[in-house]
Amino acid sequence: MFSAPVTEIALGTNANLELTRAQLEGDDTMHVSNTAIKQAGGSTITHNNLNLGGHVVRHDVNVWLDGEHTETWLNGAAVGLKDQVIDNHTRIDHAKPNCISFETYKSILDDKSTGIFNGKIFVYEDAQKTDAKQTNQGLLLSNTATFNTKPQLEIFADDVKCTHGATVGQLREDALFYLRARGVPRKQAEALLVYAFAAEVFEKVTVTDVKDTLETLLFERLGTGNV
Repeated sequence: MFSAPVTEIALGTNANLELTRAQLEGDDTMHVSNTAIKQAGGSTITHNNLNLGGHVVRHDVNVWLDGEHTETWLNGAAVGLKDQVIDNHTRIDHAKPNCISFETYKSILDDKSTGIFNGKIFVYEDAQKTDAKQTNQGLLLSNTATFNTKPQLEIFADDVKCTHGATVGQLREDALFYLRARGVPRKQAEALLVYAFAAEVFEKVTVTDVKDTLETLLFERLGTGNV
């Protein structure tokens, strides 16, 4: 099967939108989706994305900041199992001054799955006082899982604050030992650490029922893997 949803969002002046998306396609699906966002001055968007299903998944998020004092929050989590490929691409164009953007994307990868993240922040010459931060992390739950990350900054303004960072690792044995020494079984200890890793992604979800649903979906998916 093949699915290719497209979402286009245009935020007017001082508009505020929180959008949460959970991708739960079947294991035989090729899923290619695109989200395009354009923000007018003073607008704020919080975009939360959870990728769980599909066999080969590609999700692009492109944001154009077309007015001063906009805020953009992109939060994403992905769980890869079996031989899944989950590929997240983001691009944020800071075209105007005095705007902020914060990205947090995390991938939890088990079995022979592959995670990919390619994030680009582009700051135009006139976009002074830009404040942009991009964080990307991969957690490998097996020795056969793979994570590829490519954070990018292109800055043509001189009065900005822009950072990016990427890390890849496994569950820390010292943290597991700490929990097990206090009577927590290994499987539960692993689940707690995975939750702690993913929790930051859901911090910006303001609707409690939605947040609870995302957390339930996450752990139901992990329950079919090694955790």
